[in-house]
Amino acid sequence: MRVVIVGAGEVGSSIAASLAESHDVVVVDVDSERVERLTYEHDVLTVEGDGASLDTLRAADVSKADIVIASTDDDETNLAICGTVKTASGAFTIARVQNRAYLETWRHSQGVFGVDFMVCTDLLTAQSIVRIVGLPTARDVDPFAGGRVQMAEFEVTEGSPLAGQTVQEADRFDALTFAAVIRGDDVEIARGDTAIDAGDKVVVIGRPGSVEAFAAAVVPEGGADEVGNVVIVGGSSVGELTGRLLSERGFVPRLIEQDPERARELAETLSKTTVLEHDATDAEFLEREHVGEAGLLVAALDSDERNLLVSLLAKRLGVNRTVAIVDNPAYVDLFEAVGVDVAINPREVTAEEITRFTRERRMENVAIVEPGAAEVLEVEIDEESALAGRSIREAVADLPDGVVVGAITRNGEFVTPRGDTVVQVGDHVVAFVREDALDAVTATL
Repeated sequence: MRVVIVGAGEVGSSIAASLAESHDVVVVDVDSERVERLTYEHDVLTVEGDGASLDTLRAADVSKADIVIASTDDDETNLAICGTVKTASGAFTIARVQNRAYLETWRHSQGVFGVDFMVCTDLLTAQSIVRIVGLPTARDVDPFAGGRVQMAEFEVTEGSPLAGQTVQEADRFDALTFAAVIRGDDVEIARGDTAIDAGDKVVVIGRPGSVEAFAAAVVPEGGADEVGNVVIVGGSSVGELTGRLLSERGFVPRLIEQDPERARELAETLSKTTVLEHDATDAEFLEREHVGEAGLLVAALDSDERNLLVSLLAKRLGVNRTVAIVDNPAYVDLFEAVGVDVAINPREVTAEEITRFTRERRMENVAIVEPGAAEVLEVEIDEESALAGRSIREAVADLPDGVVVGAITRNGEFVTPRGDTVVQVGDHVVAFVREDALDAVTATL
């Protein structure tokens, strides 16, 4: 497949890196340094120029493209790129936007702006936050098979009952499969004798109820309280969307916004959210409002530094868990190292979503685990699959190392995969796949 990516910033570069090995990728950008860097770092073709210009798109051979991804930091430019592409190519177009108004217009009349698929950065970020709120001890959560299967990643902390156990000792949950143990940059496929140490990240796949039970068990005793009280700091678009989505799930969040006009606007639009007008870095105010009693605080201010400050202040006041929006991807690990429980980079979330969409059409769903390390794939089994009509024990012998069958759904029912489970044509298989085995597994399943 030939993919043209316009915009070589963080989002475009991340998508290019994910697709370069299995597709012909062309990257277009006005910045000569970015273009040159990508040429050296990845096996991609590059074109320097304005991606909204027909001449530049022709230089990128857009007429031969299967997919064109408009991923610059400017919404209007991305829409213009997609519209221009449609004048010269039948390629499928994907646009990244931040303004939710464009997404609502596109949903109302799909195909408008010349866009075939649109991703809204702020909405994706809010959805990521809400998934974590629903499973409060997780670092990452993704649904599969229409919500009948969940993949979740947890960090094993000091004092966790799992620390020091083997996978076999920890494996006491119905309808749950240990997929991998991630230690630093190493992804180890979970075997019975795989040791789980404090500081490791554990990836599990299973029925949502079992994943929730695991979520409660992975934290030290007394640390798995329900989220209950949620506080959102910052009335940004992400803060507003997070409040709206949490309200739809039955939460009654409190949102703190310093700007009086914005606070008044939010109070009018978020009827089920309590909006407080104040500076969230004021410790006395936070104590007076009993913010320390919150189960979770979401820092969604427009400044990384202020998000870090608010998150650390909240932890000191007693908030169980904090989630912070981090605009600079270089800060993500730093935030988590100094005490923020989950740091979310909106551009990374957007890149993952677009990459998921551009995977082979045969894939029903894809989740990216630790970008560049592993993926979780959902595949509908056909007669050509190495799993069709065979037990998992038998079929795994023909699969490369680095794959775990985590869950199966059959006629809408969850099936826990065990060695003697026979996979049938039409089953949906959810598999954890290490990055180095991805191409081979994709071709085999």
